[in-house]
Amino acid sequence: MKREIITTGDGSTTIHLPELNEQYHSKHGAMQEAYHVFIKMGLAFLLEKNATQPIHILEIGFGTGLNALITSIEAEKHEVSIHYKGVEAYPVEMNEIEKLNYSIQFKEEKKKAAEVFSAIHQATWETSVKITDYFQLTKEQKFFKEIEDENTFNLIYFDAFGARVQPELWEQPIFEIMYKALKQNGVLVTYSAKGSARRAMQACGFEVERLPGPPGKREMLRAVKV
Repeated sequence: MKREIITTGDGSTTIHLPELNEQYHSKHGAMQEAYHVFIKMGLAFLLEKNATQPIHILEIGFGTGLNALITSIEAEKHEVSIHYKGVEAYPVEMNEIEKLNYSIQFKEEKKKAAEVFSAIHQATWETSVKITDYFQLTKEQKFFKEIEDENTFNLIYFDAFGARVQPELWEQPIFEIMYKALKQNGVLVTYSAKGSARRAMQACGFEVERLPGPPGKREMLRAVKV
């Protein structure tokens, strides 16, 4: 399948799949979306609740590694220990990774961001790798339905392709896997605000709230395992 590198609304890049008319990140702003959905509404929300450390995060759709990069930067900034697992069935090729411009978006931190981004993608799959003093990464190549973790994670970044492209990833069976994987009071955040996805989460036992979305999107969802 053909993949193209495109520039999004905030100047950061992402991967576009022309055949599906789908992007790995929002065309309105890849960096803005990642920070709003996963950091502001996810990690920051968890830290405000005085979460114990280390924080265990599961990312559904590791993709370009952008969410892992910004989480690593935030971990260092706040001196918070994070163990991060990214799951991806079809890893992005290194020649595509090298064309992404995420590190320069950090301005004064761009050298550090470039080093971290490189370390993230050079890390061996299926192995726990220390990326920084505060960020431990494990990348697993598998389908989301194959996740077997139970009562493990404090936070899930649910960043799968949209329901228009992969509807099966937004149905109750997948969210049941997510519910089992989270610890009590664990949090799941996603860019989607689709009503059917919200109802599927609720059917699993999640308490779900609609929140203001990132640029170009009116709402998003945050779910808590109660």
